[in-house]
Amino acid sequence: MTAPRTALLPRPRAAEVLPAPAAARRPWTTALRALACGAATAGPAITLATGSSPPPLIHFTVLANLLVAVAFGWSAVRSWRGAPPLPPYLTGGVLLLAAITALMHHVVLVNYTETPAPSSAWPLAATVLLHTVTPLAVAADWLLLTAPRTLRLAHIPLWLTAPAAYLALTLTRGALLAPGSPARYPYPFLDVDTYGYAGTLTQALALGLLFTALATLITAADHLRPNVAGWIQHRRNRISPPAAGGLK
Repeated sequence: MTAPRTALLPRPRAAEVLPAPAAARRPWTTALRALACGAATAGPAITLATGSSPPPLIHFTVLANLLVAVAFGWSAVRSWRGAPPLPPYLTGGVLLLAAITALMHHVVLVNYTETPAPSSAWPLAATVLLHTVTPLAVAADWLLLTAPRTLRLAHIPLWLTAPAAYLALTLTRGALLAPGSPARYPYPFLDVDTYGYAGTLTQALALGLLFTALATLITAADHLRPNVAGWIQHRRNRISPPAAGGLK
């Protein structure tokens, strides 16, 4: 009895796995995002070094800048390695935090007499970095270095978890501190001693609705803005010389 014909055929060799082509590094993007990361780190660092009351790490601005620093540091590394950009639900959340930080300082907090003015050069530098430089850097990255039409309304509930968690942290911390403590609540509109829980939660709800509207506006603007990042990439590809392997 002869062996089946298929057994006499040579065993097929495993297909050779070709290495994936290396993605192009983006040095200019890496440099700009590293600078943004540095600005977002410098503000909290100066604030921690100079000290403030309440403690710096209870300020929404400081925490938001630290999150921006982590996101932009990670994004800079990915740009240098030629990896894909961060997902939109992360970049959109960082953009919303930066926008909240800038708007709350320049529109709301400046109108409160309880907000102390910077007393020297270093606190002033920290204020400018935290509330102006970092938000502008985040906005510039979004407008110039990211693809449009990627943000979704479905991302907004995830983005709002950060302000909601901060509210819970602030109220819990205030409840644990002694009544009348000068550092009990970091912001005047969250002062339960002044407004009570009902008034404070009402103001927090109003701010939540404002943040939701701001997130919706950002999402709408993302679907209307031009594709500057694509145009820059197209220009770079046009002026780049052909690869040596492609010459005949």
